[in-house]
Amino acid sequence: MKKTVFAVLLATAAVLMTLAPLVAHHGAESFDTEKEITLKGTVTEWIWANPHCFLKFDAMDDTGTVRNWAVETQNPTDISVRGWRRTSFKAGDQVTVTLQPVKNGAPVGRLRKVVLANGETLGTTLPGAAPAPAQQPGR
Repeated sequence: MKKTVFAVLLATAAVLMTLAPLVAHHGAESFDTEKEITLKGTVTEWIWANPHCFLKFDAMDDTGTVRNWAVETQNPTDISVRGWRRTSFKAGDQVTVTLQPVKNGAPVGRLRKVVLANGETLGTTLPGAAPAPAQQPGR
């Protein structure tokens, strides 16, 4: 009986320890969730992978310097239902990207939507759905 209780407690502790990094991973602390910026640029790479897809593109900043941005979005399963595909972008494509930048000013952010050269818009929420609320620190 004591061995069974100990095994259950040990298993529970192991599960709880593995959940903490998952919660921390999905925090929004590094992003300025109160700010969205829109940039016109040229795709340099589209990474279709778990746990997040990444769009990399070159865009000119306010000083006229071209910076290579890396913006993350959700995983392929979640964005596929929103119209995104492994073939949505290729190097050289012209795009207009709306993103939430990181707080430290690096050319990194969380992707909110992309308008392709043909006018098609790819967003991170389903059409007609309210955007997901920003995750608060500590939740």
